[in-house]
Formats: sequence, structure tokens, C-alpha cells
Amino acid sequence: MEENKMFCYQCEQAARGVACTAQGVCGKNPEVSALQDLLTYALKGLALYAQEGRKVGVVDKAVNDIICDGLFATTTNVDFDPARFETLIRNAVNLRESLKSKVKAAGGCVDFTEAPAGYQPAATLAGLEAQGQDSGWRLDADANPDILSLQHILLFGIRGLAAYTYHARVLGQEDDAIYAFLQEALAATLRKDLGLNDWVGLVLKCGAVNLRAMELLDAGNTGSYGHPTPTSVPLGAKQGKAILVSGHDLKDLEELLKQTEGKGINVYTHGEMLPAHGYPGLKKYAHLYGNYGTAWQNQAKEFAEFPGAILMTTNCIQKPRTSYQDNLFTCGPCGWPEVAHIAGRNFKPLIDKALSLPGFTADANGSAVLVGFARNAVLGVADKVIEAVKSKAIRHFFLVGGCDGAKPGRNYFTEFVEKTPADTIVLTLACGKYRFYDKELGNIGGIPRLLDVGQCNDAYSAIQIAVALANAFEVGVNDLPLSLILSWYEQKAVVILLTLLHLGIKNIRLGPTLPAFITPNVLDVLVKNFNIQPITTVDEDLRAILG
Repeated sequence: MEENKMFCYQCEQAARGVACTAQGVCGKNPEVSALQDLLTYALKGLALYAQEGRKVGVVDKAVNDIICDGLFATTTNVDFDPARFETLIRNAVNLRESLKSKVKAAGGCVDFTEAPAGYQPAATLAGLEAQGQDSGWRLDADANPDILSLQHILLFGIRGLAAYTYHARVLGQEDDAIYAFLQEALAATLRKDLGLNDWVGLVLKCGAVNLRAMELLDAGNTGSYGHPTPTSVPLGAKQGKAILVSGHDLKDLEELLKQTEGKGINVYTHGEMLPAHGYPGLKKYAHLYGNYGTAWQNQAKEFAEFPGAILMTTNCIQKPRTSYQDNLFTCGPCGWPEVAHIAGRNFKPLIDKALSLPGFTADANGSAVLVGFARNAVLGVADKVIEAVKSKAIRHFFLVGGCDGAKPGRNYFTEFVEKTPADTIVLTLACGKYRFYDKELGNIGGIPRLLDVGQCNDAYSAIQIAVALANAFEVGVNDLPLSLILSWYEQKAVVILLTLLHLGIKNIRLGPTLPAFITPNVLDVLVKNFNIQPITTVDEDLRAILG
């Protein structure tokens, strides 16, 4: 396969701020990139029939699931395993042919001329990789660049939407309207009759549908594990056997905690799993001990130093070092070639590995951090917050959150939080908080100045806090003394931004760089309608916000 046939610019770390064309900065090679493009292509063909099927009353759960799972698999740092993509591609085509027959029998149209509707997979993996080279994002390179930009914003948005939909589905929360939109959006990318306004409308609709997905995910998390409560989480270690859990999936963590009870194994969280300690249904397990390590991009060093077994749920996996690869396991949509994959949440291989490893030989006392300030916890002291604002004890709120990453420039977010005045409150969520999560900012009238709302999956909680405060003060969210300072890395962050735009939230500052897939004209639309701004310097931005 030729070099330089890869093209990927869906994440913030795109090479040179333009695109990865030889090897992904994330670790994705051209072969996997081609398979991801081919899977997306196959899903577009399936979506055509799924959308037509809905017109004649044919809705197939297996189709809904594979479109959701396939989109999630192509999200950055989720799945790097060619064999798993081959399975997804072949299953998508088989489901397409089955659905085609059902739609035809129900009287629906099956005479689609779009190429993905008739795509047939090559017989070998190498053949699939070659097909993938001809089905990537540059197929429409001659199209209007602004329309192409909006198409890609939509594609990346539905990848993030699929991730949240998957997380909610795992916890028993689904809404068929979300699957319908995923199919509508994929099919729309094959249309040539849509103008700029149509694409802007679809992009904002993606944000609206994602609000529903996040509402379902919130219901799944709180319905399964209770509402988070403020909880101190140790950052040290406890003598004994150990398992480290990274990624995002609370259901995986719960099942692991059940299966490790009484086995003398302490379970630690890593990355986006830190907020799990705030849920009553999870922290009831005495062997869920503390948090080890920081954000996803530091995993190679941190995993290499961890003396136990490691479980990576969903995203954000990186290429493992040989020193710990045998200790690493994946589950759910997450995968890496030659890394053991757990199917059906049977964690026995992971547990056996943990028991065979030394674990921590002594206690290591460390500091602690507070988590659990989701919407119920914050709104439970809303009267104090409102009174503090009225008395001017609290001058301003900052939501400083989003993805962390490895590129230079993210120290901005650390400096920003450090420089926030003592009469301001900082809300945070997602792994971007690791830039400042252990800072001692003090409190205002007993309210901690740094409030950890949770994972990126908990963005709904942050939105509800803002809406509740706006209602209390009888103003719009944009009129609150609230500023959003967001860092982005991958497609979950993209779709959260679309949700905020759907809600009409303005004056968002975004960094550390703007997405490579946004053209100047599309950026101009966002600036004019929503006053989105790139971050500058901390001092300049604080001065502009606070005056």
C-alpha cells in the first residue's frame, strides 16, 4: 500500500495543524485509517436503506446498533485492530443486504444509485485496505470547501453522538430518534442537493440530538449508581494486588468490582474514570481505592509503572509499550492488535493476571482530590451560591473543561485556573481537569472554588447547572456571570460544542487550537452567530472577561 494515502484531520493533534498523511499522531497507521474510512463508507450505504426502511415501517435494531458501534469505533483512540474493522465492514454489508430485502418487501425504494449502496467488500483484509484508499474523505475534494467542512463537522459530530449513545445504551437507555438521526446524517453526506444553510441546519440538529443522548446517559448513570456526592479520592496507593481501569465506561467498572470482591485486589481509576468515585453505587465497594495517574496521553509512562493489570474501556487507548502490553486488556469497542480483548464482561483473564503480578508492595501515601460535584450536589447548595452571587462574594463562574492532550499550549488551562481571582468559582469536567485538578484554590463561604462536575460524559450535568442558575436569576444563560473556556481533542468534544451552539450559548473560548476541518468562512459564521473565540493569553482573556 502506498505511503501518503492516509488523510485524517478529525482530532486536535492533526500533524502540522493540517492533517495526518503518513501516520496518525494518535498511533493510527494508514492501513487502519483506510479500514475506518471504508467502514464509514459501508455505513453510509446501510444508512440509505435504513432511512428508506423507516418510511415503510421497517426498523432493525441490529442496523441501529452497528451504525452506532461502527461510528464509535472510528472515533479517535478507540479501536486500532484491523481484524475488528474487517468484521464490522462485512457485518454492515450483510445487514444492508438483509435490510434491502425487508424494505423491498414492504414496498420501499431499493434502487439507490449512490456507490455505497452497492459496495461489495474484497475477499481479503489487504483487499479491504485497498478499497479503503478509494473511499476516504477526499472523494469530494472538488466540492465546495465550506460544504465539505460542514459535512465533516457533521460526520465528526455523529461519531461523538454515537459514543454517548453507546454509553447510554449499555445502561439500558435508548431513544430510536437518535438512531434515526445517525442514519439521516450519514445518508445526507451522499447528497448533492444541499446548500450551506441546509448543512448548518444539520450540524445544529446534531447538537440538539446529542442533548437528548446526554440526557439519556445521565439518566443511565444516575439511575444505575445514584447521583454523585462530594467525595475525597486518594491519589496514593495501597499495599496489595491491583487493577487499573481507564476509559469511560462505568458499567465495565461496576462488573469488574463485582467480580473482584473478596479476592484481595484493589481497583484504581485512571483518566476519565476518576469521577466514578462520587457515585454511591460504585464507591460502596471497599476495594475501589483511589485514582492512579492522570490523563490519557500520559498512559504509556503511567501504565509502565503500574504493578498490576490494566483494563482499557471504550476510549482513549494509545499504542502500548512492550513492557506492559501483556498486562493490558481491552473491552467494549476498544481494541489494539495483539492486546487481549475481554468479551461479555467476563473479567477472569484480567483478574488472573492481576493475581499473578506483584501489586503494590507498600502503602504510598499521597494527596487527595474532591470529585462528585454533579448537578444534584451543586444545586443542593444553590441557595448559598445564589446568595453569594447577590452579596458579590462570588463575582464570576468559569467552566474550564474538555479534553486533555499532548500538544504544547495546554498549559494555558493550568495558568488560567491558577490566575482566576479568589472571588470566582471554577467548574470543570472531562480529562482536561488533570491540568489543575489538584490545585488548592480554597473556598467561598464553604463552597470549594474548584468543583469537579465529572467526565466529558457528564456535560449534561454542567448544562443543567447553568440552566438552573439562569432560571434562579431570571436571565438567559448568556446573561449569567459565566464563561466557558473549553479545550478539545476528539469527536466527543466536537458534538458537545454543537450542543452548546444548539442551545444558543455564546462567547465560548476554544483551544488550544481551532479545528483544521473548519474553513475560514465556516469559522466566520460561528463567530458572527455565536462569538466563538480562540484562546489568546490568560491575562488578555481574563481581562476581557472580567474587565
